[in-house]
Amino acid sequence: MDQIKKNRISIQVSLSGYSFKLEQDGSCRLSGWMGGDRLFTTPEFQKRYDEVCISLFTPKFTLVPVQFFDPGNKRSVLEEVTRLRDTDVVECVDVPQFGAVLVYSNSMDESLSKAVSRTVLTVSGESVPVLPEIFFILRDLQSCQDYNKILASYKDGWLHLAVAQGKSLLLANSYKAVDFTTAEYFIFLAMRTLQLNPEVSTISWRTPLTAEEEMSLYRYFKAVETL
Repeated sequence: MDQIKKNRISIQVSLSGYSFKLEQDGSCRLSGWMGGDRLFTTPEFQKRYDEVCISLFTPKFTLVPVQFFDPGNKRSVLEEVTRLRDTDVVECVDVPQFGAVLVYSNSMDESLSKAVSRTVLTVSGESVPVLPEIFFILRDLQSCQDYNKILASYKDGWLHLAVAQGKSLLLANSYKAVDFTTAEYFIFLAMRTLQLNPEVSTISWRTPLTAEEEMSLYRYFKAVETL
């Protein structure tokens, strides 16, 4: 396989397919969404990278303050907020920037994320774990420049949303939204509940927006950005 130095590939996986962002030599390229049948013919996946990030759009997660987290109780903690099957695997990962542990399950009746993880390797030939989309939303919140930090992803009927003020996390949740209008409803509900004014706020996205979706958001928000 080819090796490219000083680059990063970030891959988002949903039930309907995947997309990736390739950052190399100061430039950035977005693939757009593609079907899973193109996995083994995507030339970018045959190369190795300094950094590989793979996210899965799973709504099965919860955040626990690190001082209250007990690894032995992670399954029962997650069952308090989402329905789990007996076969669902529960895992956890630290979110140190917010002093929390993310408890989650990637058991989504899909195999694409595992195939991506086995295919796209680092320069040392290692695979990386698949983490929930919300993990990367929380990671990227600090990339939002405003004091009110609003970052979202939307795909396959699920909205993933996090909101922070400065370094204080106010919300991290997922919502079943059958269309983008419903996703907007949940965004505005969160803004109203947190008493944040969209007219002075920028909303950022980790997933691409159509021109129509972007214009709809601009009716309410000061600015709309894609990270």
